[in-house]
Amino acid sequence: MFNILAVDDIPINLLLVQKMLARFNFTIRTAANGQQALDAVAAQKPDLILLDLMMPVIDGFEVIRRLRANPDTADIQIVILSALNSNEDIVKGFNVGANDFIMKPIIMEKLLTCVVTQLQLVENKTKEK
Repeated sequence: MFNILAVDDIPINLLLVQKMLARFNFTIRTAANGQQALDAVAAQKPDLILLDLMMPVIDGFEVIRRLRANPDTADIQIVILSALNSNEDIVKGFNVGANDFIMKPIIMEKLLTCVVTQLQLVENKTKEK
């Protein structure tokens, strides 16, 4: 069973992601800001993080930087889910280490396809070890 961490400071967005992924056999944990996300990762490393960028305490860009700088968390698949959608923001997201970028409002089919693809990559990495 895959472990997904959804991070967003708006509760309805977290609920939406949970509902979209509910029919799959995933463990879905949530965090309301960047610091909570880092704490959740330290407590239990997820297979995939669905991460908002605009959050209080620590923004999503900084969360990615910190995760990528730590050898224990550098390989976690990270998908940005954000209303920030300028080319600058998208490029910055990839430059700090995101694996994919989905713009809000979230289209369910796009999210599902992205999650499945990222988790297949996780599964392939696990098989290679």
